[in-house]
Amino acid sequence: MPQYVLNTPICSHCDGFPVAAITTGARHRDGSRQTIRVACPACHGTGTVPARRREAARV
Repeated sequence: MPQYVLNTPICSHCDGFPVAAITTGARHRDGSRQTIRVACPACHGTGTVPARRREAARV
């Protein structure tokens, strides 16, 4: 059976990977690393952009 994929516009700044976990270098008391989450400023962490913003982003 064919698989249908929705044609959603992917953010050109993050290529659909909107959130990154970055280590700060510090560790918690249990020894695990302390991380912060950073969202893509262009799509605000959604990974997609509306069609009108996508057209405006082309230069």
